[in-house]
Amino acid sequence: MTIVQTQLRSAGAAAGGWVRRSSYLQKWVVLGAVIGVIAGAGAIVFYLALQAAGHLLLEDIGGYTVPSPAAEGGATGDGHFSRWWAIPLVVALGGLLSGLLVTKFAPEAEGHGTDAAIDAVHRNPRMIRSRAVLVKIITSALTIGSGGSGGREGPTAQISAGFGSLLARTLDLTAEDGRIAVSVGIGSGIGAIFGAPLGGAVLAADIVYKDDFEVEALVPGLVTSIVAYTVFGFAEGFTPMFGYAAAGYRFDHPVQLVWFAVIGVVAGLVGLTYSTTFYGFADFVKRLPGNTIVKPAVGGLAVGLIALAIPQVLGTGYGWVQISLTRQGLLGVPLWTILLLPLARIATTALSIGSGGSGGIFGPGMVIGAFTGAAVWRVLETFAPGVPHSPAPFVIVGMMACFGSIARAPLAIMLMVAEMTGNLVILAPAMVAVGIAYLIVRHFDKTIYRSQLTNRDEAIAARLRQGLPLLARVPVADAMATPRLVLHENDHLTNAVERLSAAGIPGAPVVDVQERFLGTVTLAELRAPAAKDPGGAIRRRIDATAPSVETAATLDQAVDALPATVHWLTVLDDQRHVRGIVAFSDVVRAYHRMLRADAHRMSRVASSAGIQDVQVGAGSALVGRRLDEQMLPDGVIVVAVRRADAMLLGLGAVRLDVGDQITVLVRPDRQDDIRPLFDGDPVTAQRTSAADPGIPTDGA
Repeated sequence: MTIVQTQLRSAGAAAGGWVRRSSYLQKWVVLGAVIGVIAGAGAIVFYLALQAAGHLLLEDIGGYTVPSPAAEGGATGDGHFSRWWAIPLVVALGGLLSGLLVTKFAPEAEGHGTDAAIDAVHRNPRMIRSRAVLVKIITSALTIGSGGSGGREGPTAQISAGFGSLLARTLDLTAEDGRIAVSVGIGSGIGAIFGAPLGGAVLAADIVYKDDFEVEALVPGLVTSIVAYTVFGFAEGFTPMFGYAAAGYRFDHPVQLVWFAVIGVVAGLVGLTYSTTFYGFADFVKRLPGNTIVKPAVGGLAVGLIALAIPQVLGTGYGWVQISLTRQGLLGVPLWTILLLPLARIATTALSIGSGGSGGIFGPGMVIGAFTGAAVWRVLETFAPGVPHSPAPFVIVGMMACFGSIARAPLAIMLMVAEMTGNLVILAPAMVAVGIAYLIVRHFDKTIYRSQLTNRDEAIAARLRQGLPLLARVPVADAMATPRLVLHENDHLTNAVERLSAAGIPGAPVVDVQERFLGTVTLAELRAPAAKDPGGAIRRRIDATAPSVETAATLDQAVDALPATVHWLTVLDDQRHVRGIVAFSDVVRAYHRMLRADAHRMSRVASSAGIQDVQVGAGSALVGRRLDEQMLPDGVIVVAVRRADAMLLGLGAVRLDVGDQITVLVRPDRQDDIRPLFDGDPVTAQRTSAADPGIPTDGA
């Protein structure tokens, strides 16, 4: 085995060297094709595993067959339960088995995999473990195949993103190339399983940010996505998932824009409800006492009981979307069921995945949107003018608007749904609904993917904080310098130039007559105006857009605000009075001082300290607290925090969560107190708090 491992490492090193020497075209044609092959093959493996689990659990044991979409035969499924009593038990069994495997082998495989892959893009593209991918395949097949409400895109995204992560480790890719590899893995995996290669390629660039686009991932994503689609289609067929829906639709009634706008408003609100409910329930379940193996089983039991009244909540729901695309099929479902289905799907997805089960939330989001569009059509169809004869346009636009908005990836989702339904004509009127829904969701700054960052600027700042972790612990007030010069808005240009030159500084803040900050001026920008108009005031030359920070800010916030061209900014109090200047050199000096202080503190504790590993319990008063809140007694230093498969340094910005594994250095006189403090023993916490008042005891 050692010889084999050595040979593999040598091969990986050689391949990595070739990648680093290759041109952009060579690199991403090869890497994109390789990731695409694995993404397509992984989608096939999971698809077959899901089919096998569904046949065994829901059909053979539960005695019920769910409808299927056109690409899978378009079967209408069973009209009733032959063994109704078995349905709740089967769904609970799937949740139990899933919880058992996740707890024992890969805790990070819990929940939906797409968010974990996005997190890897931003934090560490090498962090996805191969074991987690394997466990994700099995547990998601069990959860969804038994009837749990989940999507099949989460596991496929994690398979291909995990392979991109493996390539980043094995080939020693640069950080940027590693992020692209994981991003295109996400898009190609989802695009393959849904039969939407163009949407998958755009998704690779669209899904990692809430309000931005990762342009560098787009072209590699095109290569990866089409290869993955071809591999999957070669085995499972190239028919669009929902066939060629709304084939006869033509947008020729302008009044329909009004109804599409209504869909946009409703879909945006439903999307907000989906995100809020899912994460609210998931956070609630985490706080509950009890075994992580049992919780998904209880959630599955609840899903099975709901399904006895509303069978449309079982499984992926794609077959029911297929039925709702036809007038006859949708009118055959009771109106009360159609109206309740979006909320019922939201509830059952939270119960299935939010309780600790495994599966995607992408697919359920589109199903929820489809039922939202169907509900709007059923209500309007009886009286509103211009409503199409077929519900298909409303169902398709509902999918686009609901999940496109809450996923903060409207363009990618529009393209994916158009490919899944074989209909590009619907894109034009759909823009109204998607745009309105997106604006509603953006107004509340919500997303279904918590790992998304706002834009590329925030991603750069986050990587900086990760690379220089102590920045979050240093107040700006400790780093700022007294301003060498503060100008007034009425100062003459020549006077300002002379004073700046005499002080030997490139610029200075400017204040008004009440000493409030107005902006900054630079020497380089004042010289020419001063030569033309020596007596002119500087007020018209003030840069009012110049960034500033408050005295209460920390250095990571100051670095984030530093402009790219001017390496200093002004520090203000809450009345906008100038209190100091922070330059890049001040940041470096303050950071070094903090490093020296930490080294001194470590030496005082470490000489007699022992190492302890503790876990944050559900009842601990430390849950939700940041490490820089002075919440631990003297003589205790947090060295590292392990959360799922991620290892975090003991940083001030880390906020503790239930289940975090903490490594601490502890003085002997504190060793008896530290474990109950993290576990949540109220007696010890109260005693320790009395000795050290900085420790919270109420969990606030």
